[in-house]
Amino acid sequence: MTDQPGTRSDGASARRTDGGPEDGVDGANDADGPDDSATSPRVGGVVLAAGLGSRFEGGNKLLAEVDGRPVVERAAKTLRRSAVAEVVAVVGHEAERVTAAVDGLTDAVRRNEDYAAGQSTSVRVGVAAARERGWDAAVFMLGDMPFVRPATVDAVVAAYARGDGSIVAPAYDGRRGNPALFGKRHYDALADVSGDRGGRDLIETHEDSVLVDVDDPGVTRDVDFRADLESDAE
Repeated sequence: MTDQPGTRSDGASARRTDGGPEDGVDGANDADGPDDSATSPRVGGVVLAAGLGSRFEGGNKLLAEVDGRPVVERAAKTLRRSAVAEVVAVVGHEAERVTAAVDGLTDAVRRNEDYAAGQSTSVRVGVAAARERGWDAAVFMLGDMPFVRPATVDAVVAAYARGDGSIVAPAYDGRRGNPALFGKRHYDALADVSGDRGGRDLIETHEDSVLVDVDDPGVTRDVDFRADLESDAE
């Protein structure tokens, strides 16, 4: 997948914050706080798992295995083990097989019939699910990123809950990564994106976008080729 909600870059235009989830939600900034939530925000997770993965050799990369488990299963499990309230998977290419791979790890599965038109179509489906389920914010997890730690998702959610920003992405060793969180005030903008841009422009240009520094190299590792499946790769 390319140009996804938090595609790797140096993220120079975003503010930086630390990834300390232990700081909790107290002391949120009035200007940058969660989107109109008087109590702890309700944050859900979306697994984007509809794409063709055309650069991958030999089959659907989401169903390729890392340490004996499908890539997309590991991505969904990261969200399931994190602080998000619910998990929704968006499927398209080989929908039945991908759905089976995340069985038991999601609260709902949504099908994107237009997946061939680019990743933005899956983001749009995810935004619709977030609205329908009443989420204050959505974390978009890429289905081809099997090495992200649940604690990283927790750090992103905690930064949002503290009021650090309404768009939050992790950064490792100076590089922006995924998953990325978008508060509900950005749902309209996300739904209007076309092609494969995802939420990249929002992350790079919005004044309320922040990066959370994390000790997790998995945020910059996706699977495009078979060599990327090595769990101990640098």
